[in-house]
Amino acid sequence: MTAAVQAPRRRFGPFAVLRIGIRLAAMVVLLIACLLPYYLFAMLRLRNPWPRVFLGGICWIAGVDLEVRGERAKGSAFLIANHVSWIDIPAIAQATGSAFVGHDGLASVPLIRHLCAMNDTVFIARHDRGSVHRQVEDVRRAIRDTGALTIFPEGTTSDGTGLLPFKSSLLSALEPVPDGVKVIPVLLDYGPEAANIAWVGDEHGIDNFLSILARRQPVPLTLTFFAPLTGEQVRDRKAMAAAAREVLAAGFRR
Repeated sequence: MTAAVQAPRRRFGPFAVLRIGIRLAAMVVLLIACLLPYYLFAMLRLRNPWPRVFLGGICWIAGVDLEVRGERAKGSAFLIANHVSWIDIPAIAQATGSAFVGHDGLASVPLIRHLCAMNDTVFIARHDRGSVHRQVEDVRRAIRDTGALTIFPEGTTSDGTGLLPFKSSLLSALEPVPDGVKVIPVLLDYGPEAANIAWVGDEHGIDNFLSILARRQPVPLTLTFFAPLTGEQVRDRKAMAAAAREVLAAGFRR
């Protein structure tokens, strides 16, 4: 039996290692600075801006050059976005203050679970049909608390040059769409740098994270908000998945 071939670990030069070290240190300082006010706001039961401050800071430290196009979500919104790299999350959070829908595997890592919970992340158990009612309630709570909730219906990351199939099952917790909530397709486009940003194949997750921190050049990212889906487009989860994918695919073709 042949053993699985692992991708070689990425090696970084001395200047890249220095950039990584400086950026990691800055992220730790930022986290510490945000923790006290976060817990203070949480204790007073106030709308908490600190997850957005923290994730926006991560975006800036990582060197993201963010351009936002289209009308940003106003009021309550579900954002349906393509997924390329970990940097997608702080970029969307910086632009909108959104919480996120994540798969329940993330919840198995205590530190990640705690950080995600601080930003009202909703964990979806993809194969547990009995928990759908609870997930719907979690989704609606996240919308009430943050005003926006983002889901990546590809279920994994793409190479950033196109779209993978959308898994409508990941939209189960959004069905039916609550009154007053908009469903908005959002396109993340890294342009010619997509291949250098995307986390795909057998690349180690930590290598993708470090490779972005090691960059000397900024990370170019255009975040495009399209018009909300309406009518038959939001009839059910399959209609939402198909309509959102069509809109985002057309965005890539432009």
